[in-house]
Amino acid sequence: MKIAIVSGASSGIGQSTAVQLARRGTGVILTYHGNQAGALETVAMIEKDGGAAVALPLDVGNTTAFPPFREAVAAALRETWQRDTFDFLVNNAGFGQLAMFEDTTEDMFDTLMRVLLKGPYFLTQTMLPLLADGGAIVNTTSNAARHSGLEPGYSAYGSLKGALVVLTRYLAKELSTRGIRVNSVSPGSTRTRIADNAFERFPEVIPGLAAKTALGRLGEPDDIGMFIAALLSEECRWITAQDIEVSGGYNL
Repeated sequence: MKIAIVSGASSGIGQSTAVQLARRGTGVILTYHGNQAGALETVAMIEKDGGAAVALPLDVGNTTAFPPFREAVAAALRETWQRDTFDFLVNNAGFGQLAMFEDTTEDMFDTLMRVLLKGPYFLTQTMLPLLADGGAIVNTTSNAARHSGLEPGYSAYGSLKGALVVLTRYLAKELSTRGIRVNSVSPGSTRTRIADNAFERFPEVIPGLAAKTALGRLGEPDDIGMFIAALLSEECRWITAQDIEVSGGYNL
């Protein structure tokens, strides 16, 4: 059995990814920060389908939490799956913050940087000794870092997601000697709890986003989660160092 770690899996894309991986027979260690109820819901969904999952707390914006997290992962691997290693890492945890360039403060930038770039960088580094050779990593980026997704107010968020795309290529290069594939997935507008549950608070923005999307609707978490699960599968074993937009043709 393959084992995956999915960060930020208490809702949205992370929750979908965890469930979709489990449906493909993968054991899942999922993380949450602040939304324990959502994480337990994810575990329950997986167990209801006959899968196995463990939920662990993790703040990806706090690198001092990473070594103890690695120990917790090692313990979960031994106790639940009798394994010393895991196979897939999905760096998904993050948050969005809308601010025009002239209104972006250093504090806002630094918080985004810790969660969106520094976190995945050093979490991957910390977990690398437990990642099996021939495994795979997927980083959740954003089409805010691409021409198709350029919208006012995301200069910090988009720039840091763009840095994660570049990091993906470097990891693919350096980890290829161990047969580890590294790719990133750039969602477009997706119905998640991002930006403090913005889509529930401002449903009036949804028709405009759907109108800008070639396939005519807002993305759903499963649109992304199913693709991440597929990208980690054997069918995609020859794909590495790619950033793949999954947006239904946003601004096409």
